[in-house]
Amino acid sequence: MDDSGERRLAVIIEDDPDIRGLLETVLSQAGFETVSADNGIDGVAAVRQFDPVVTTLDVSLPGIDGFEAAKRIRSFSNTYIVMLTARDEEIDALQGLESGADDYVTKPFRPRELRARIEAMLRRPRATPGEAPAAAPAVDARPASTPVWSASAEAAPAPAPTQARHSAPVASAPAATPLPDLDKPPVVSEEGWIEHNGLRVNREMRIAEVDGVELELTRSEFDLVAALMDSRRRVRSKADLALRLRGEDYVTTYYVNDADKRAVEVHMANLRRKLGDNIAAPRFIETVRGVGYRLAAIN
Repeated sequence: MDDSGERRLAVIIEDDPDIRGLLETVLSQAGFETVSADNGIDGVAAVRQFDPVVTTLDVSLPGIDGFEAAKRIRSFSNTYIVMLTARDEEIDALQGLESGADDYVTKPFRPRELRARIEAMLRRPRATPGEAPAAAPAVDARPASTPVWSASAEAAPAPAPTQARHSAPVASAPAATPLPDLDKPPVVSEEGWIEHNGLRVNREMRIAEVDGVELELTRSEFDLVAALMDSRRRVRSKADLALRLRGEDYVTTYYVNDADKRAVEVHMANLRRKLGDNIAAPRFIETVRGVGYRLAAIN
């Protein structure tokens, strides 16, 4: 349980028994109860059954691989997904992020760093406001020798979590105004909305809209657009944004490597696609070559 007394449960989807045991130990030491599965099908079923806070997911699994398992999990659950890959090819990490993973770790991993990354994710909101978190079922704390969970085993049914959608008042695009003074703080309405070129973001409600139409953003995509809205026309580097996604704004004990920066590029590309933004003539987000990103000029 965490400091608030709430139960913390993690699902481990890993076919290697040694790595599975290590993950169970690391997560148990971090205060999690664990449920393990040794294949993708049972892993997806375990997430549906137990509604974990965190799910670790191997890429190479029997049956369906980790990428397909992540897509299936993301279709019904907002669990934090940490993808594990034995290969250090960048394409694996990028494909994992595009499949719905929140973070990735290359094997062999350092247990302390894995735990730090998970704790950083937990500092970010797990669900959108108004969505009551599903209560975790009563499960005995499991040591490293915990038997592997199977979908065929009897278990008390638990309702599958749902991802709530929220509607917000439709707002027309703001009229063109002169460029703001870069030293001024962002303009925030009384309701907490920040607006720019028809893009509206409400950090408290975790809602983003374009021309009054609500966007379906992942946690990472929302965190990126919120960071840029906070910064207005000031440039945010890829390293800054990588730390933001870890929940460690500007301060971290771990190095931001090229793969972390590339992950920001992937999330940013997905965000731009959902915004309908044209990279050649951006309405919302500009790329500052060799540095990072900032909001486009007010048009």
